[in-house]
Amino acid sequence: METIIPITGAVTYQLTLDPTVWIFDDRKLDLNTYFTTQNVEEDADVKYMREVGAHWSREIMEGATFPPTLKSERKFDRKGMETGTFGIELSHFLKNAEIKPEATKIVLTCKDGEEYPFTIEEAYTLILKYSQDGKPLLEDGPIHVLLRDGSNIDNPIKNVSAIRAE
Repeated sequence: METIIPITGAVTYQLTLDPTVWIFDDRKLDLNTYFTTQNVEEDADVKYMREVGAHWSREIMEGATFPPTLKSERKFDRKGMETGTFGIELSHFLKNAEIKPEATKIVLTCKDGEEYPFTIEEAYTLILKYSQDGKPLLEDGPIHVLLRDGSNIDNPIKNVSAIRAE
């Protein structure tokens, strides 16, 4: 089974996506809880002030550490990775590909030749599911495409082989 998905068409940088390595990506979403919890976006200024305050408090309590080691320390929940259902937002990859201004839609092409067009705005909200219960999607994968609201969670777009900007 081919697990590489190209992003082509009206983009500045053509990308190839490999869902088999996304399990280690910090941007992954836990799909067991994603659609059931409220997703509240935080104001950037409030987030910055909170993070600066936490850093300041840490320096007062522990003293300054050089280099800052907390950012480089990663803790993986091995059990969660072995049993979880995960996805990642397509928007991360579309930003890196830099869609050209003349593009008006993103087309998902499946292995059977069927195509699913989305506006650029809609495409930025899509979620690429790449694992179910800790296992990659081998039979009808490598990804399933879900809408952000979860309305197609029982009937996702399957067998996606390419993503094209037009």
